[in-house]
Amino acid sequence: MPRALVTGGAGFVGSHLCERLLAEGWDVVCLDSFLTGGANNLEKALQHERFRFERYDVTNYLHVDGDIDWILHFASPASPRDYLDHPIHTLKVGAIGTMRALGLAKAKSAAFFLASTSEVYGDPMVHPQPEGYWGNVNPIGPRGVYDEAKRYAEAMTMAYHRTHGIPVKIIRIFNTFGPRLRRADGRAVPTFIQQALAGERLTVHGDGSQTRSLCYVDDLVEGIWRFLGAEGTGPMNLGNPEEIKVLELAHLIASLTGSKSEVVFTERPVDDPEVRCPDISLAKKTAGWEPRVSLRDGLSKTIEWAAANWKKD
Repeated sequence: MPRALVTGGAGFVGSHLCERLLAEGWDVVCLDSFLTGGANNLEKALQHERFRFERYDVTNYLHVDGDIDWILHFASPASPRDYLDHPIHTLKVGAIGTMRALGLAKAKSAAFFLASTSEVYGDPMVHPQPEGYWGNVNPIGPRGVYDEAKRYAEAMTMAYHRTHGIPVKIIRIFNTFGPRLRRADGRAVPTFIQQALAGERLTVHGDGSQTRSLCYVDDLVEGIWRFLGAEGTGPMNLGNPEEIKVLELAHLIASLTGSKSEVVFTERPVDDPEVRCPDISLAKKTAGWEPRVSLRDGLSKTIEWAAANWKKD
């Protein structure tokens, strides 16, 4: 069976992906520095004899013993709070970390899978966003450290593909939620859930009219798995094309938690996108994929998990 290296495998998405690969019979090597990931995310994976974990920063020299069939590069801070707290490391893992991972793919004759992001579209002027849209990014704004790190990672990936013939695949992940989101993640879903469960006021940026498209993590991992076995390099959007206003999201989470918390409005962050919605035509055509879990069902599962697990923090 194939053997994969997953960088950032102790993170929110990475840990779910490791479990899916193990369930499909793969051997998995996981590297994570624990900058934003955590050992608790790997409790299930560590029970598998085909899983090996090493705490390691992939911006350093990268070496793995034995054959590797796939390198899946998911290492990076991903929430605005994280990449604003760690701007230089975010740039380093997107640039140097990607170069290290691609160098290892070349040395091992492995295929390379890059987890990019919808943030490469910036504050989009095209809606919904197709893969052919080049984006509207502020390279010197505070969010630019993440946006440009991922744009560079995509360019580096395609350069290795064209120059060295490395098989590559690139996905652009849109807003994803589910169990294992950190309470202090800073994004809308965990923030609203934490506030609602604690009986605190729900803080909505601006007037809450900005939209987000939210994909449940199991659907995202299914899309990753299907694209691994499909033709094409991408980039390919993976996300839920159903939009919701942030204010409506706050009210929905309050309703699902039974919270009586009031909503208060705060200042919008710099370069906060007004809209975010994927065009998933390519994913439907290439991988036969589209999300199946409704927003309400996904939020209910996430709230149930958060209520049981965040008490332990």
